[in-house]
Amino acid sequence: MDLAHVCFFIWILAILTFYQHPINVNARYHYHKKQQKTKGSPFIDEAPAPAPALVPSTSADPPSIPSDPYPTDPGDTSDCIFDVTAYGAVGDGSSDDTAAFREAWKAACSVESATILVPSDNIFTITSTIFSGPCKPGLVLQVNGVLMPPKGSDCWPKADSRKQWLVFYRLDDMKLTGNGTIEGNGHEWWELPCKPHRGPKGSSLPGPCESPAMIRFFMSSNIVVSGLRIQNSPQFHMKFDGCEGVLIEELSISTPKLSPNTDGIHIENTKSVGIYNSMISNGDDCISVGPGCSNVDINGVTCGPSHGISIGSLGVHNSQACVSNITVRNAVIRESDNGVRIKTWQGGTGSVSGISFENIQMENVRNCIIVDQYYCLSKECLNQTSAVYVTDIRYKNIKGTYDVRNPPIHFACSDTVACTNITMAEVELLPQEGELVDDPFCWNAYGIEETLSIPPIGCLQEGMPQAITETSQYSC
Repeated sequence: MDLAHVCFFIWILAILTFYQHPINVNARYHYHKKQQKTKGSPFIDEAPAPAPALVPSTSADPPSIPSDPYPTDPGDTSDCIFDVTAYGAVGDGSSDDTAAFREAWKAACSVESATILVPSDNIFTITSTIFSGPCKPGLVLQVNGVLMPPKGSDCWPKADSRKQWLVFYRLDDMKLTGNGTIEGNGHEWWELPCKPHRGPKGSSLPGPCESPAMIRFFMSSNIVVSGLRIQNSPQFHMKFDGCEGVLIEELSISTPKLSPNTDGIHIENTKSVGIYNSMISNGDDCISVGPGCSNVDINGVTCGPSHGISIGSLGVHNSQACVSNITVRNAVIRESDNGVRIKTWQGGTGSVSGISFENIQMENVRNCIIVDQYYCLSKECLNQTSAVYVTDIRYKNIKGTYDVRNPPIHFACSDTVACTNITMAEVELLPQEGELVDDPFCWNAYGIEETLSIPPIGCLQEGMPQAITETSQYSC
């Protein structure tokens, strides 16, 4: 190669090197400029991770209830947050904030995945209100502060219903959640001189007249209630009537032991319910399952002091009651008048079937296991031949201690409609103190012991009753 060719090659190489350098600089500058943080940007100064590939859902039917009150999109969500203070709520514990809550509800109801925010560090007072749907799906009522009704019956507006306080009506895909408190101010209601109830050492104290239930969901579906402290209700804390698809989890529900008719969670005419990982102490049933309920799963509930976990009462005023597929498992019941109970009135029809009580720890409980088909609130109930049919009831791994004032196992079934297919397995109940006064009691109850029970249950009859009453009136 001659000198001319060598010089030409060096000249070409120099030109390529010159142009390559500014291109690389510009590329680096463009990359860093793109990642600079701008006002209002949710991003940080580092290279973004590659976007995840979209994976199609494997479920043919996506969940119909919200799982998170907040959107997962990190962008601006202010258009979906409806803070009640922006609508005039004061939150000083004495001002009437009802109008502000109603306006916030009205605005949020028409927006998909909206959140009505009840902010922390405030106490909001509202009167009896019906929050009606239908609303756009994904609506969340996020209670982080304190929400309460007027204090006592004297402060209750005369135009308002005294049967209920907060009502959620005709809603689908709605969530009531937060880390705040819903306070019922029930103390003055409990002392009204209408209904006698038990006081200390067997005395009789006054009770509620027409007292409001605290929270009611009516004719709604795909409902979630979670995370809240709910306390001191004048009457029932939560009621679900005519609902389907209800998830209740991680609640704390509490009232004093002697507060009358303060059931924790009551459901009736409601299907597909899950109640999980909650603590309930009150003056009546922790959880009561009324007529028309099926497919209910109760798991991880700590109950007491209370009247226990009950199915019923059923069949009142000669009505038909149908309850099926109820599971109570992994529960603790302590210092309670009853453990797991089925209670029906004489004269009813229908059936209770497919009931399972499993893995339940009793701590100083009266009537740990009880079926009472002679339930009555007075001494005036008359004997009747018709009864709700109780069948297919399973008790497994029920252990702990009982109060010796009552036998730990009590099956009082109808004279004419026997309880059938009762199964006992791994039942071990010992006296909390003292000695057992009465043996387990059975009346017209049929079933088996799969394992030896403590105390022994020698009163269950084997097989089926020889004569079974016409069952058409007990079909559901």
